[in-house]
Amino acid sequence: MSLDTPRTETRPERLTAHEALQRLEHERAARLTQLHAIVEAAPDAEEQVMCTQKDTVRRVLAEVEAAFARVQDGSYGVCRTCSRPIPVERLEILPYTPFCVPCQRNAA
Repeated sequence: MSLDTPRTETRPERLTAHEALQRLEHERAARLTQLHAIVEAAPDAEEQVMCTQKDTVRRVLAEVEAAFARVQDGSYGVCRTCSRPIPVERLEILPYTPFCVPCQRNAA
């Protein structure tokens, strides 16, 4: 395929529940692995840094669990602020996000 040839592949507007669950399972496993690595390294690391890292990973795990609940109740992929669909590209990168990019920017 040449670089000049337009792509005919279209992206779905939303992830299926199965795709969302797969991405969330992967994210949860990755965060649990991170948390385990932090705990294992704790004796050799500065305590305050380790506490901050653990808190961050736990916060993301809570966000992942909340995303699982949104899949179950059918609200996954819908922005909690503006109620518009969250683009699939964003959900592929950050599968647990409850906000579209504009609403996330406004919240920060």
